[in-house]
Formats: sequence, C-alpha cells, structure tokens
Amino acid sequence: MAVITKNIEEALTILNSGNLIGIPTETVYGLAADALNEKAVKQIFKVKNRPSNNPLILHFPTLEAAVPYIKNPPPEIQVLAKQFWPGPLTLLLEKSDLVPEIITAGSKRVAIRVPDQPLTLQLLEKYKKPLAAPSANPSGYISPTTPFHVEKQLGNKIPLILDGGPCSKGIESTILGWNENKVPVVYRLGNITPEKIGECIGTTPLVLNKSEKKLEAPGMLSKHYAPKTPTLVTNNIEAVSKQHPDKNLGIIRCMPGNTTHKNYTEFILSETGNIDEIARNLYAKMHEMDELNLDLILIESMPEEGVGIAINDRLRRASTYR
Repeated sequence: MAVITKNIEEALTILNSGNLIGIPTETVYGLAADALNEKAVKQIFKVKNRPSNNPLILHFPTLEAAVPYIKNPPPEIQVLAKQFWPGPLTLLLEKSDLVPEIITAGSKRVAIRVPDQPLTLQLLEKYKKPLAAPSANPSGYISPTTPFHVEKQLGNKIPLILDGGPCSKGIESTILGWNENKVPVVYRLGNITPEKIGECIGTTPLVLNKSEKKLEAPGMLSKHYAPKTPTLVTNNIEAVSKQHPDKNLGIIRCMPGNTTHKNYTEFILSETGNIDEIARNLYAKMHEMDELNLDLILIESMPEEGVGIAINDRLRRASTYR
C-alpha cells in the first residue's frame, strides 16, 4: 500500500528513481512522473489504464520554468499567468522539442500549468523538471480530492502519496488554448470561467468543451468522472425518485430540498448553495456515495451559469443515462 506523507524529500527520491507518486493540487490529486522520463510516463498510462491518445498536463513551479518547453506563446500568456497562476488554469501551447511525443499524444501542442498547492510547488521547485500528472484515479472513474481517494484506487500500484489534505477547488482546471486563427478557445471548463478569462485578456474565448474523436486536450472524453453505481443527473430529484419507488437510492443535492422516497441516503453539497463549496465537495460525496452499494445515484444539476456550467459538464460525463 502507498505511504501517505508530507515528506517532500521522500517524494523526490521516488521521482528520481523513475517511479510514480500521488501529488496534491488545488483541483484534484495527480498521478505524477518525471515528464522527461518516457519510461516513467508510460507507467502513468499503464497504472491508470488511460488511452494513449489522451494527452497529459505538465506542471511547473512558475511560468519562467515552463518557457523552455513551449514555442511562440501568444502575447496574452503573461497577463493570464499574472492573473491566474498559481491556480486552476491550464494553457495549451505550441510545444518545444524538449517535450516528449508521449506527453502530447502526437500533438504539436502541450498543456501546461502552475498549481496552487504549497507542497507541490515546493516539490516542483526542488525537482527542477516538469511533472506530468493526470488525475490519480483509474481512467474514467471519479477524480480524487483527498489522499485517501488516491490510496483507495491506486494505493497498491504506487509507493507514495504526498498529503496536501483535501483539494480546495475540487474540479479539474480550465484548459485554454488558441486555434489556427489565434482565437482563444476553452477546451475544458473549470473554476476559471470564459467570462473571467475575457475580463483578463479583453476577448471572451470560444468554448469547445465537447467529446471529440481527436482529443485536443485532457478531459474531453465523453465518459469520465463516473461512479461504478448507475448514476442519473436531473434538475428534478423528487420527480425522478418517484420513477424508481423500489430502488435503494443515493441522492446528492446541491443544497437542501424535499424528498419523499421511502428508501434513500442523501448528501448535501452546500447548506447555502455556495458554488465554490459545491464544486469542492462534489467528487468527495460521489466517492462516498459509490461505497454504499446502492441501486441508483441521483445527482442534482446546477443552473447553467458560471462555474455551474463546468460542474454540469462533469455530471453529464459521469451519467450512466444520456
């Protein structure tokens, strides 16, 4: 089983040996390897059972550390980094020859970010090389937001998990790139909304946040973030629960509501409906609910605005029924 520790020196030793570790970020926990060690990176795909055409994100301690790994960055990169880094924004940029093809799944672009997590920033500063790190879970399953989620899912496959406590944001980073016409495009929605990006750079980006045959960025799989228990997303928990009178239901609500079903377990993401609290608690409650051997999980969708759009995107990809 994996050791859960705050000891950065132990983590560095394992990375230097070519092995994988779990790392905390403000979004979700990552499964990290030396990005320049192709053998180690291959282990990420093997351990996660991740499709080889699904690219990885590179993590750096600063923008300056990332510069050698990118080419021809758009002029907006400086203002975006100043505004949002460290933080939950990933930039999809032209890669330099330093980036191995396995990282980008053959694409000419690489996803980079600076995470807002003190332990991982210290680790990155000391390691002096980028870390490749998708979410630390089997491919397609619920992303981990505590070290214990990582241990439960991958603890028998990795030696160490760096313990940064629960993730402060709780959903994956926004991914922003530029198309062939140099128009900004959001490839994955997250806590940093297109509107916030628009306020920063003066142009609200297009949103390309759907499943594609060609995965231009991480997080574009149609089936993702999913519990093992059959799951249905709805904006009317009460009506849908009545359609399943004999089932043992799990209900995840954004905020308190009324349920008259005779046999259910209910979790509330936020007593006040606070959007940041909802995002922060979502995956943890999905993990907890998935352990209860229920017949069906019902999850309440969010209003389609702001970060609620990103949360609904995760829920749609998690849903068994579409």
